[in-house]
Amino acid sequence: MIERNDLKIANEFYRFVEDEALPGSNVSNEDFWKGFSQLIVDMVPKNRDLLRQRNLLQEKIDQWHEHNDWSENRVEYEVFLRDIGYWEPTEEPFNITTSNVDDEVAIQAGPQLVVPVNNARYALNAANARWGSLYDALYGTDVIEEQHGAERGTTYNPLRGKKVVDYARHFLDQIAPLENGSHATSTQYRIEQNQLVVVQGTNQTVLSTTSKFIGFTGDPSSPTAILLQNNGLHVEIQFDRQHPIGMTDQAGIKDLLIESAISTIMDCEDSVTAVDAEDKVIVYQNWLGLMNGTLQATFKKGQREVVRTLNTDRKYQTVSGGELTLRGRSLLLVRNVGHLMTSNMILDQQNQEVPEGIIDTVMTSLLAKHDLLGKGDIRNSEKGSVYIVKPKMHGSAEVAFANELFNRVEDLLGLERYTLKIGVMDEERRTSLNLENCIREVKNRIVFINTGFLDRTGDEIHTSMLAGPVIRKNEMKDSKWLQAYEKSNVDTGLNCGLPGRAQIGKGMWAMPDRMKDMMEQKVGHLKAGGNTAWVPSPTAATLHALHYHQVSVTAVQEILKQETLDRNADILTLPISTEKWSANDIQRELDNNAQGLLGYVVRWVEHGIGCSKVPDIHNVGLMEDRATLRISSQHMTNWLHHGICTDNQLLETLKKMAKVVDEQNSEDPLYQPMSSDFDRSIAFQAACELIFQGKNQPNGYTEPILHRRRQEFKNRLYAKN
Repeated sequence: MIERNDLKIANEFYRFVEDEALPGSNVSNEDFWKGFSQLIVDMVPKNRDLLRQRNLLQEKIDQWHEHNDWSENRVEYEVFLRDIGYWEPTEEPFNITTSNVDDEVAIQAGPQLVVPVNNARYALNAANARWGSLYDALYGTDVIEEQHGAERGTTYNPLRGKKVVDYARHFLDQIAPLENGSHATSTQYRIEQNQLVVVQGTNQTVLSTTSKFIGFTGDPSSPTAILLQNNGLHVEIQFDRQHPIGMTDQAGIKDLLIESAISTIMDCEDSVTAVDAEDKVIVYQNWLGLMNGTLQATFKKGQREVVRTLNTDRKYQTVSGGELTLRGRSLLLVRNVGHLMTSNMILDQQNQEVPEGIIDTVMTSLLAKHDLLGKGDIRNSEKGSVYIVKPKMHGSAEVAFANELFNRVEDLLGLERYTLKIGVMDEERRTSLNLENCIREVKNRIVFINTGFLDRTGDEIHTSMLAGPVIRKNEMKDSKWLQAYEKSNVDTGLNCGLPGRAQIGKGMWAMPDRMKDMMEQKVGHLKAGGNTAWVPSPTAATLHALHYHQVSVTAVQEILKQETLDRNADILTLPISTEKWSANDIQRELDNNAQGLLGYVVRWVEHGIGCSKVPDIHNVGLMEDRATLRISSQHMTNWLHHGICTDNQLLETLKKMAKVVDEQNSEDPLYQPMSSDFDRSIAFQAACELIFQGKNQPNGYTEPILHRRRQEFKNRLYAKN
């Protein structure tokens, strides 16, 4: 390790900072390391104190449940939570004052991707998912049904293609209706006298709302593209009568290009496996490449080599003769890790690992400064802001700590105050109850709040571990506490003035192969007041974007502002069951949890994959990350603690499900079956530890065990080589 300013720094990390991060940042090496060292001296003790406070509160809650029946003492329970400082008193109402926020966060409503930033190809795909082909998204998914000869197959199916075109024309009729007729019967589009004219045989018409036509490319009499705007989002109708699709279309339309992933979270946290300096440098290198526009990925596609880079902006002519430029990429946010984990990248003056969240804030901000300085041809933030999403914070004191940390990092890097914007993830119960106070602590820099079923449920189970056995996992989404939590998040965001300045987000659609179901259900996120929601792929972003054309979130939020309620009593309705389950019901629940847990853990620990489509017990692919693991492991820990199952039953279930997971991965040549040697399988042992030691894990988090076991597996690989 390198010793610098009383710090011990991993060689790989030090060389990256010296050779790649600092050059061009307008921050000298001497000032950076001196300031970083002092920041660590000042901030690390505060970080540790906050974690001790978490543990102390959990101990008090556990003790209360040991001596009280929650169902008979609800009022006393709420008083108790206030007395110990878990549930904070509120102050006077306020509105956030965040400024210099890009339109993609402040104004536009639309889908949001979350992608592991350590995978350059995935990161580029997500960044470039600002625009997506509607024809491809429809043709390749189950949104278009396959009955009556409309199967996907291995070659182009004209009947299926016709269904795609019909769907797209119906969509145009919804978002940009004509004064007369339908887009389905259009034969030509042209621009005359500064407006869009749509020809239908011998007749012609215009848009019912002519202002929805805002630009075009090519010759006005025969444009190559028409640009429409609806609910703040754009749709490009593309024409090419020489294209295989365009030549069969009576109007020459070859595709509809949909403005899709308005923003993307580049994730350093739950979807990433980064357990040492070697891993973390890859994370930081990719984020730097995104910020200075140089990131590229080379891969094979069939027999040819493809080099992927960031898309450039899109340019159009306006009807008045000017030029309109639209961004070609998502606005990029970066999700740092939370306050819990430490990293061996840096050892402090006491030879202890430094909190990884502190390192992340310093580094992702330093690297984003390359964008702020305009070092590359491609810009991320047009308003000069850096967007950092901060997860796993508990209560307003931890959010206040993040705000102080952001202040210190701005001073270290020579940034103006509130350049660093913050997203507060509302995924822990202590934050849900105190969300208004949390927002107040960062009212000058907050740009994002969101809800998430998985982490929030994992925290719910762990916090109330001793209260009793929890309901089955598939019952959680209909439980009173979860419904209240989802609504309260929106209510609080509206009451604090987030519309027009910040996003109110909703959670992930976890089934990337079930897009028809997503199209039927996920519109509910908009109707609930969310102006962004997470999707698992660029294709899903293109499809989900259609919802934002159908529903004006701004109008929904105006209505919801009149209906906000105090829902905290419902949030504190614990999901404790009094049901007497049958032996078969118990075993099915254990099988389901164990299979999902093992399927994810084996990829995390032994393949270094933090987010992937993992088949469930019914072979339905689910997008899973550490939050999925938290709920599954805590659920089994809870049932074990309350005697719903036994240690031996759980172990036998894990062994049985390990064989199922082994079979599901049998075609992977790099996969090592867990069932061939349970005692030697690091992944299997990690899964067991997550359950049998789950009660003792800080707030039920899986990171400490996963990181240690991943390091163990890497050490085994190194020893072999």
